[in-house]
Amino acid sequence: MANSRPFADLLSGGWRDLPFEPFRDGVDVHYLWQVEEGPVWAFLRYQPGASVPEHLHTGLETIIVVDGVQSDESGTYGTGSVICNPPGTRHSVWTDEGCVVFIQWERPVEIL
Repeated sequence: MANSRPFADLLSGGWRDLPFEPFRDGVDVHYLWQVEEGPVWAFLRYQPGASVPEHLHTGLETIIVVDGVQSDESGTYGTGSVICNPPGTRHSVWTDEGCVVFIQWERPVEIL
């Protein structure tokens, strides 16, 4: 599941060439790294108006917005924003215009 492309290339638009698959309604995913009950590295592509319901982080989540705008209860984050959600935090996520994010989960999240 490892990707041999330079990460900087992926962040600067190379993600457009990746094969995405359905993740949630209105959200597609491309996994760069995935271990059951362990860390995940992925790109998530949100369609305009897509959302993820409230969820609890059981490990660190790090998000880099690579295109568009993503929002949660703490704010609105444009391209280039980095968001860290420590273990024990909860939020929901949405986008009005659509976005693509690189996301890292240390451990799986629990949908509430």
